[in-house]
Amino acid sequence: MADWTRFFALFGGLIMMLGIALALRLTFGTGKDQVGPRIPDPDDTTGDGLLGEVSRVPTESAAQALRSRLDSEGIRATIGRADGVYRLLVFHADLVPAEIVLRATDE
Repeated sequence: MADWTRFFALFGGLIMMLGIALALRLTFGTGKDQVGPRIPDPDDTTGDGLLGEVSRVPTESAAQALRSRLDSEGIRATIGRADGVYRLLVFHADLVPAEIVLRATDE
């Protein structure tokens, strides 16, 4: 019978490293089914991933005022700045309710 103690002393570290490498590959490995980096849609100039633009205003104070109106109605919003204007962004599911709130405040 072979001396298993001597075998594991010589090759145990290598076997353990291969086991860990396999476990890491299965857990964090890249495959064809994983999503790659986000590619922006060239036709959607107002979108930012999960967010859509509701309004553009020239000053930060105007953007804060619109954001507070949306917040009072329970709509989460954020402010982004691009090309010298302030953009009010909300989740796509909240686009229509946000537009309704902002139109109601304009009248």
